[in-house]
Amino acid sequence: MRARDFSLFTLKETPAEAELVSHRLMLRAGMIRLLSQGLYTWLPLGLRTLRRVERVVREEMDRAGAQELLMPAVQPSELWQESGRWEKYGPELLRLHDRHDRAYCFGPTHEEVITDLARRELRTYRQLPLTWYQIQTKFRDEIRPRFGVMRAREFLMKDAYSFHRDEPSLVAGYKTLYDAYARIFTRLGLDFRPVRADTGTIGGRSSHEFHVLARAGEDLLALSDSGPYAANVELAEAVSALAGRAPPAQDLATVPTPGVGSCEELARFLGVPLERTVKTLVFASEAATGPRLVLLLLRGDHTLNEIKRAKVPGLETVRYATEEEIRQELGASPGSLGPLGVDPSRVLVVADRTVADMSDFLVGANRDGFHYTGVNWGRDLPEPLTTDLRSVTDGDPSPDGQGRLVLRRGIEVGHVFQLGTQYSERMHATFRDEDGTERVFWMGCYGIGVSRIVAAAIEQNHDEWGIVWPAAMAPFDVALAPVNPQGDPELRRAADRLYEELQARGHDVFYDDRGLRAGVMFADLDLIGIPHRIVLSPRLLAAGNVEYVGRRGRVSQDVPREQILDVLGERQRSPDA
Repeated sequence: MRARDFSLFTLKETPAEAELVSHRLMLRAGMIRLLSQGLYTWLPLGLRTLRRVERVVREEMDRAGAQELLMPAVQPSELWQESGRWEKYGPELLRLHDRHDRAYCFGPTHEEVITDLARRELRTYRQLPLTWYQIQTKFRDEIRPRFGVMRAREFLMKDAYSFHRDEPSLVAGYKTLYDAYARIFTRLGLDFRPVRADTGTIGGRSSHEFHVLARAGEDLLALSDSGPYAANVELAEAVSALAGRAPPAQDLATVPTPGVGSCEELARFLGVPLERTVKTLVFASEAATGPRLVLLLLRGDHTLNEIKRAKVPGLETVRYATEEEIRQELGASPGSLGPLGVDPSRVLVVADRTVADMSDFLVGANRDGFHYTGVNWGRDLPEPLTTDLRSVTDGDPSPDGQGRLVLRRGIEVGHVFQLGTQYSERMHATFRDEDGTERVFWMGCYGIGVSRIVAAAIEQNHDEWGIVWPAAMAPFDVALAPVNPQGDPELRRAADRLYEELQARGHDVFYDDRGLRAGVMFADLDLIGIPHRIVLSPRLLAAGNVEYVGRRGRVSQDVPREQILDVLGERQRSPDA
């Protein structure tokens, strides 16, 4: 492609609205332009990169045996009401009405539509297993769109759905797509990690997210420093931070703590490590029977993981208790609360694993301005109901026993789910099995944020001059950059010949024939991040050479003109190129 024929709109200045590196560089490189909040136009340069990502995704999905189709973006409300998600999905679901006042939504995902298709078209076990996928525009009405295409309202997504006759088949199909995702992100040249994750609004039995590791990531990941364990912090298992419970070494004592309202203040007031304190979080249950309040106990330096709490049987629907409810039952205000002396018929006490291993700890005395010291299980308190309640912290033991956890930021670019039968049961999607019995499908679903991958790749691959594309994602393979060719017919003819040779070899070339000053031209080429650059100038041609410049590291070398195609081929095969 000759630059004179290509719509390249680079910017010198960084737009004020850009927050992340990827957002700034995509705007400056002329990849995208803002239309409205969370809505972007993809310009030719950006679209070329987007299509490269699509190509890799399609090739690996086809290799995994999936078949491509295309479903409507606008979906009838009846399907979402049938699945139970019309209200459950919340305000991110963009609802609309047609001229006949029929309700629709602009699809953020397509579980309902694909299940409806399956129940109409798949009749027998002989048609299973089957995986369908599409690459299509989605819309989620984000409350605060930000970070460019990283969290836009409209985005391009690959979503796939598999149908199976039983759970073993689903597990096998899930593994096939999991492996396909690993190949996709490897081919795209990304530093990524699959992690165990919560199923969220999609639902299902289990799931894994695929994250590009980057400081700008919104998700916090827990990774073993010497083993394979990896999970989103939302779901990462927190084993006890202690090796076991030490025997009591202190007597129980009540101490005045005026003005103390938190574990941090308690530790400072008494001059003890924060790790010796226990915080008490009070929840209220609306259940007609059983305890009215629930006390969740965590070590003073730990935080409650709400997702884990909601998965504990009996704690799924509790809410934070009001101060009036707390004082009525426990006799004190928050900041002086604890589990000693509570009525077990009215108050349920649940301790995190680490708290259950503590001894001689400090906790509120259920009297304003007083705390207990030297508290021990078994002696001062009955043994607690114990479960995993907290978020993991950096340095925690890895749950698989291999090393310690390291917390890293990640950008979610893919998510795979074992849905099980929840959609097929609700929507009565069945097939006839080998014995003639009508059975519901076992389903999986698999999403990739195609447009988000582009931004995530830039977060990992940039320097002070601009984008440094992995080869598989670059909008062009090679930039051909003649220096001041206007007044030098010989230089222009040499550049034209080399352009034709590169194209004949199958290279996708950006031929910069705009006639810009060398500094301006090189700054643009660095900004848009083409992996390989070939420079021609009168000085180089006089010596029979051209200059090769690799974008990663910006290392250059003079190469004999007759050898440049071979050198370029070697550089393209190099993993460091």
